[in-house]
Amino acid sequence: MLSRRSLVVVPSLFRPSRLFSFFSTKSPIVVHSGNTRRLLLRQSATACLFTKPSCTNDSFPCFSMNKVNHCCLSTLSTTATSPTHDSYVSLPTSSTTLSNKAKRKARRESPEGVLREKLNMCSKRGDLVEALRLYDEARQSEVQLSQHHYNVLLYLCSSSDVGLGLERGFEIFQEMLMYKVLPNEATFTSAARIAAAREDPGMAFELVRQMKGFGIAPKLRSYGPALMGFCEKGMADRAYEVDADMIASGVVADEAELSMILKVSVDAKRADKVYEIMQRLRATVRQVSETTAEIIQNWFKCEEGEKVGEETWDESKVREAIVRGGGGWHGQGWLGGGEWRVTRTHMDETGICGFCGEKLVCIDIDPIETQNFASSLTNLACQREVRADFVQFQEWLQHQGPFDAVVDGANLGLINQHSFNFFQLNTVVQKLRQLSPSKRLPLIILHQNRVTGGPAQHPNNKKLLESWKKSGALYATPPGSNDDWYWLYAAVSCKCLLVTNDEMRDHLFQLLGSSFFPRWKEKHQVRLSFSQCGPTLHMPPPYSIVIQESEKGSWHVPTTTGNDLETPRQWLCATRAKGTTLHHL
Repeated sequence: MLSRRSLVVVPSLFRPSRLFSFFSTKSPIVVHSGNTRRLLLRQSATACLFTKPSCTNDSFPCFSMNKVNHCCLSTLSTTATSPTHDSYVSLPTSSTTLSNKAKRKARRESPEGVLREKLNMCSKRGDLVEALRLYDEARQSEVQLSQHHYNVLLYLCSSSDVGLGLERGFEIFQEMLMYKVLPNEATFTSAARIAAAREDPGMAFELVRQMKGFGIAPKLRSYGPALMGFCEKGMADRAYEVDADMIASGVVADEAELSMILKVSVDAKRADKVYEIMQRLRATVRQVSETTAEIIQNWFKCEEGEKVGEETWDESKVREAIVRGGGGWHGQGWLGGGEWRVTRTHMDETGICGFCGEKLVCIDIDPIETQNFASSLTNLACQREVRADFVQFQEWLQHQGPFDAVVDGANLGLINQHSFNFFQLNTVVQKLRQLSPSKRLPLIILHQNRVTGGPAQHPNNKKLLESWKKSGALYATPPGSNDDWYWLYAAVSCKCLLVTNDEMRDHLFQLLGSSFFPRWKEKHQVRLSFSQCGPTLHMPPPYSIVIQESEKGSWHVPTTTGNDLETPRQWLCATRAKGTTLHHL
């Protein structure tokens, strides 16, 4: 029988793969062991991870990078525990059942609970040195670490820009697996970041692939370290491999990832890939940041950019492709030849480019997409609101609607105001009524508190509210509700204008996805500015603010510089130089 503080010598570990090469050693490893079971567990896990097993279970891929069979991870995935905040400490048995409060207190005061709290504080402060000290102390005291403990440690190691974190990170990751603590997506992502920080994007990518062996779906952040590592090294083909794996896993790249792929493609002079990424930016990002705009500008100005392009093409085929795609692009590849004229410019109020004179188009929205979006919006609202309240609003809207415009009352009543201003709101409402073909009041959405309390108690405001109610133009959302769901659903279902200065960028609107919603908002949102002369309504533009590819081969790329409200939006215009001869079939 081993004593609590006896030393056990573990033979040096076999080194079959690069994955654990950073912490393998030729010297014996000395560990403190409190009992034989812990030692045997570690030896069993070590043998399982570092030697080739005799079984041939193909249900899990190998974890190492040299095709070693992954039977050990099959065992790990079925036997390992992933303790939660409710299970990372065993409570003492007693004939008297502990109250929930007593259980929580026992968990907080247990060695595991105390360690959890201290590590959380280290995470908030970014204190890696103290976190590693706590980890070493916990290992010596034989405190059982949970998934959360390990994840905090790995996160701190991956966030560190010093060698200590990178050196200890894989050591901690290895120990987590040896003690059969089941990793999750955050675990693998932190390990991938550590690998990328060690300038090994290949290992970072392999770690993402191994997630699937645990039935874990990789996230966009999981692919970031590998993709960035390959792009920074100029390894275009490997970057495309990561991109393909993302697509196969159903992970949609954001502008940051597409921008990295675009840059490595420009540097590698891969015209086909530059064109592909431009189309993906058009479909998903729409308006690009200044960083992405500079990469695009560099492509059009480089020698390779001048060389590519079909100088003869079937004009009718290009037009058919534009119609089939809904307008604004054709996808037939680079058209034209010779030098590009590239500049930053603005569009006038009708969508005519101030540099080349081409007119941008308004890209239609499929009615079926709108209907599907309304259904999706209903499902999300019913999940997050009291279902009966939202259904009641839908029934009310069906009876009172449709409307020509919907007003976000809270937003309009507070623009440039310290307190809610009913007079300002009514000024906008009356202006919308004048613009309405039916001369009907718009639908005004206000929270119940705005209708019953505060400025609403003023006699003039009471009369105003009563007149809106009698006209069927006011809906007061119930207490505890989020009125955003109500005014957005009303505008979508009525297929009408939405009057608000809300940029709709918070978590609620992120739930709606990044494809259809920005297109809908662009065509339906009316924004306002106020001056001494009163409110000015900024109607949706008669053209789509999205990357556009014309049938002549020119490109117009909107940037996020400017918003067309206070300052004009800046566009990048790239068109073939005058005098270039184009032959049409």
